[in-house]
Amino acid sequence: MALAPRAAIFGLSGPTLTDAERQFFAEVDPLGFILFQRNCRDSAQIAALVTDLRQTVGRADAPVLIDQEGGRVQRLKPPHWRAAPPAAAFGEIYASDPARGLAASRLNGRLIAAELAALGISVDCAPVLDVPVPGAHDVIGDRAFGTAAEPVIALGRAFAEGLRAGGVMPIWKHIPGHGRARVDSHCELPRVDTGIDDLARSDYAPFRAIAANGSSQLGWAMTAHIVYSAVDPDHPATLSAKVIDQVIRGAIDFQGVLVTDDLCMDALAGDYEQRARASLAAGCDIVLHCSGVLAEMQAVAAGTARLSAAAVARLERAQAALPVAEAFDAVLARAEFDRLVLA
Repeated sequence: MALAPRAAIFGLSGPTLTDAERQFFAEVDPLGFILFQRNCRDSAQIAALVTDLRQTVGRADAPVLIDQEGGRVQRLKPPHWRAAPPAAAFGEIYASDPARGLAASRLNGRLIAAELAALGISVDCAPVLDVPVPGAHDVIGDRAFGTAAEPVIALGRAFAEGLRAGGVMPIWKHIPGHGRARVDSHCELPRVDTGIDDLARSDYAPFRAIAANGSSQLGWAMTAHIVYSAVDPDHPATLSAKVIDQVIRGAIDFQGVLVTDDLCMDALAGDYEQRARASLAAGCDIVLHCSGVLAEMQAVAAGTARLSAAAVARLERAQAALPVAEAFDAVLARAEFDRLVLA
C-alpha cells in the first residue's frame, strides 16, 4: 500500500519551479500546492506549472489550490481572466430579488470553475461564510455575501454548487467564523469575547447549515486564526483542540477536511515547525503554508507527518462526492451572467 502524502500544502516562489523546490517537494511529498499571483502569468504557463508540480510528487490528482473568490481576492485577473464581482455584489442582488441573486452566485461559481479546471486547478479557497458585524475589521468586508446568516448560507451554497458542477472543490472559510474580528489576522491575533450563544446564532450558523447537508457535500473548510475566549481563551481556533472538537466537529458538526489558514500569518506565534505541529495536534487535517520561502517550508515539513487515516478518509469521501464536470458553454454562460447581474 502506498504511503499517504504529508499533511501539508505548500506555495512556491515564482512562475516556474526552482531546482531546490523540485527536490524539496519530491523528498517531502506534500498533499498538494497553492498558487498565488506571483505564480500566474498566462494560461499555458499555469497549466505547465500545475503539471510540473504534480510530477514532483508523482500524483496526477494532487490538489492544486488557489484563492479565486472574486473582488479583492482573486489571483487570476484580467486581461487573461474575468474580473469576478465580490461576494457582496450578490448579496445586494439577493436583497431585492432572491432568485436572481442565487442564480447569479451559482453561475459565478460555475464560470470560475471553468477557468480553474482549464488550468488543472482543482480546489478553490472559497466561498467565504463569515458574517461581518459593525465595527469589524474590513479584512472580510465585501468578501462576505451579507451581514446576516440567511443570505450568507443561501448565496454561499449557490456559489459552491457552481464550483462543484465544474468539478472544482470548494473550501468553506473561515470556520467557525471571522466576522467579528476587529484586527486583520494577517497582521495580529484577533480576540473575540462574544458569548457562545451569540456565536452559535450568527457566526456558526452558516457553517452549521452547510454541514447539515451531510459531510459528503462539505468538501473542505479553512480555520480562522482567532481566539474565541468563550471556548478557549488561550489558543486561536487553528491551534485549539477545544474549538476544533467542541465547536467545529461538535456544535457545527463539520466532518469534512479541515485545513489551516496560512501558517505565515502573524496571528500565530512560534516558529514554523511549532505552528505546524500544534495545528495537527489540535485536530487540523492539513497545514497550509503560502509564502514559498524554502527555509520556512522546510521547518513546516519538520513539524508535520503523513496524513492520518482519518484525514485520508475525509479526503476520499469529499473527492468521491464531487461531481464530474457538466457540459458548459462559457460564452453563453457569460452572457447569462451579465444579464443576471446587470438586470
